[in-house]
Amino acid sequence: MRSYDEMMQSFDGTKLYLKAELPEKMKAVCVFVHGLCEHQGRYDYVAEKFYEAKIGTYRFDHRGHGKSEGEESHYSDYNEMLKDTDEVVNKAMAENPEIPIFLLGHSMGGFCVALYGAKYPEKEISGIITSGALTRDNAKIILGIQKGMDVHTRIPNALAEGVCSVIGIIECYKTDPLVRKSFTAGLCYAIADGLKWYEKNVGTFSFPILMMHGEKDGLVSVQDTYDFFTLVSSEDRQMKIYGGLLHEILNEFCRGEVIADTVAWIERRA
Repeated sequence: MRSYDEMMQSFDGTKLYLKAELPEKMKAVCVFVHGLCEHQGRYDYVAEKFYEAKIGTYRFDHRGHGKSEGEESHYSDYNEMLKDTDEVVNKAMAENPEIPIFLLGHSMGGFCVALYGAKYPEKEISGIITSGALTRDNAKIILGIQKGMDVHTRIPNALAEGVCSVIGIIECYKTDPLVRKSFTAGLCYAIADGLKWYEKNVGTFSFPILMMHGEKDGLVSVQDTYDFFTLVSSEDRQMKIYGGLLHEILNEFCRGEVIADTVAWIERRA
């Protein structure tokens, strides 16, 4: 096993915290892209299960999140998120030249990997997986934010009760010192700009894709995934809606089933 963590330099010099766990005789490598206000460490269990399946993982904290540098939970441009992710993808490819590379993004991370697929159509990615991805914002969690505020205005993180139906996960989310307690208006405006761009360019997305969503997700509407499924041009596309689950399907009471479905999808395409 090769395992390391480091502060890697992104495209503009910002240092991002990165953790890689690479088992011997890997079938594939998956780059994880986490959601708003959280951090890569909340996916330790998923990474462990991927490791057991001989799938290596690269996990990083978004700029302004977790242990990474940058203004706290802030973006000035949605392309920063995509470029940071591309730096990690490039590193994963360089270190594993013969191994298929996949992307998995949750929530805001799902927004990121969805846009990534349209922005970098030439990238040699074997597949993309989304979990509760923000691709249309039917619930207006971002588009409903008041316009015209100073971009550095801070908005309280009120997501905790909606992340999961498992009480222990909610409590951990509330007490985790690396989960941000607020985010900026600028982050919302940047994502809103990205959603507008994606509405015009989603048809260029052609990668194999697995779209997963919790039916009862109250933060990012399941309608986002229904719409996403109909708009991409991918011939190899699958959608799985998990009945009764909330936003964080990878942390829900049946997370073992969700993770197993994800692993099986990757294995069939590796």
